Parts: sequence; C-alpha cells; structure tokens
Amino acid sequence: MTRSPGNIDRAAALPFSCRCGAVRGAIEKATAREGDFVVCHCTDCQAFANRFDAGDRLFGDGAGTLLYQSRCARMRIKQGLEELRCLHLTEGPTLRWYAGCCGTPLFNSFKNGKVPYVTTLVGNCDADERTRLLGEPIGHLFVDDDPTCPEPVRRMSENALMRRLLVRMVKDILSGDRRRSHLFDSRTLDPISVPTRPAEDTTAHVG
Repeated sequence: MTRSPGNIDRAAALPFSCRCGAVRGAIEKATAREGDFVVCHCTDCQAFANRFDAGDRLFGDGAGTLLYQSRCARMRIKQGLEELRCLHLTEGPTLRWYAGCCGTPLFNSFKNGKVPYVTTLVGNCDADERTRLLGEPIGHLFVDDDPTCPEPVRRMSENALMRRLLVRMVKDILSGDRRRSHLFDSRTLDPISVPTRPAEDTTAHVG
C-alpha cells in the first residue's frame, strides 16, 4: 500500500519542486536543529546531477551538491508522486530518486525503507528560503574527490554525519515514521517505483 500525498504545515516547511513543476512538496520542520544541511563532493552525487544535466541547479557555488538530511516522514510530496523514479548508480544500496517527467534529481535514500533516511537535494528549493530556514551548510563531505571545490571549506567526515543520522534513524524506527515515508510502501517498505540501473534506464538527460 502506497501513501497518498499529505497535508503540509507551510509555516515550518521548505518547499521544493522539479524543473517542470509536476512534482512538488516540502520538508516539514526544516531547520538546522532538526536535520543536517551539508555539501557533498562525492563522485556519485556529482554523477547523479550531471547525468540529468542538473549541475547548475543542484551545485552550491559551482561545486558540490547541496543536501539536507531529515527524518524520513518529514519529506512530503504534495503532487506528482506518480512521476517519481529511482535508480542505483552503483552496486551499493543507495537509491537515487528523480522526476521522470523532466529528469530532475530529487532525493537519496537507502534501497528500502527498513533503513530510514532521506536526503533531499535542496538545490531544488528557493535559495533565499533555504538560507532562512537552514542557515549555512555545517560542513563539506568528500572534498578530496572534487578538484573543483574552492578551498578553504569546512570539512566534515562521513563518520561525523553518520553519528547524527543514526539518532534520527532510531527515532524513525521506534516511532513507526519509516512506514510514513512517501518513497516506500507502508507495508512492505519497498520503493514505490521499481529501481533501475544506468544501463537499463532510458530517461537520463531529459529536460
């Protein structure tokens, strides 16, 4: 059973949309305290953005992907749930979600809802509203993977971010919120869209 798009508390939400506007939603309780706003320079994040010609939209200051990690059920889809697609760029468990209508990268998650986390690509949000709610990024990840990264930047280790993420994951499991994520079936915790691999996927470079 998939979940229907839910109501959004607009007073505390950071809106996002795909390029064409068919997919819209918001992150509820989007603050620096409730989640982690970071810039990721890993090769996979850059490949995901570039695969869909979205670097200009998603990269911060020309380098690195702007990401916000939140409780999984706080990312709410208002419209366009049926447009969501996902793929595995590598043999790893990370799912990369995008809008099939226009090829906009949107989220990262685990391969199923059993490990509850969602990372929203907040380059899809209004820049002023993003700064108002989230402030500045708390750190940059995998800086050495990105020769275009303008130094100096505030580096952050993957382990440091994982420790912060683990607290939210435990809360999502104990509260049952992992079954309220819009990306996964509430009963089976399988993704609502069948994942593809790059060789199988035919929607890249749309838009």
